[in-house]
Amino acid sequence: MTAPDRYQDALTIQRVLHATRTIAIVGLSGNELRASHFVGYYLKRHGYRIVPVNPRETEILGEPSYPSLLDVPVPVDLVNVFRAPDALPEIARDTVEIGAAALWGQFGVVNEEAARIAEDGGVTVIMDRCLKVEHARYAGRMHWLGFNTRRITSVRGGLQ
Repeated sequence: MTAPDRYQDALTIQRVLHATRTIAIVGLSGNELRASHFVGYYLKRHGYRIVPVNPRETEILGEPSYPSLLDVPVPVDLVNVFRAPDALPEIARDTVEIGAAALWGQFGVVNEEAARIAEDGGVTVIMDRCLKVEHARYAGRMHWLGFNTRRITSVRGGLQ
């Protein structure tokens, strides 16, 4: 099993989805055309509490945005990351510090060091998966906008 494959176990994904109520989205954009905005909007519409983490924004999706995970004043179940992979180790440390149960890296957001940090801190790790797509897959809400094309990414530079 390759390193990224070990973070894609279906039972782990389902367990995390069902146990999660509050999601901090690191890198959530206020721009409606960005993938992070679409994912946040979708998750909020499906009953999750969304906590934006973006130092450049004051409010996203009607929620206050915080500069870092350490500034979030409410308990977080899941940290979803729309940042470059090299930012993940610091985010993993913060995820452990705030006591979140899971760390989720979107498509292309894979970092072995971050995975070790999170797992050593007792955090479940899922990487290289889209939270919206996985929710839709397991909640029976997959539709034409949600097919797993592997085109939603946090990496700047467009489609690959």
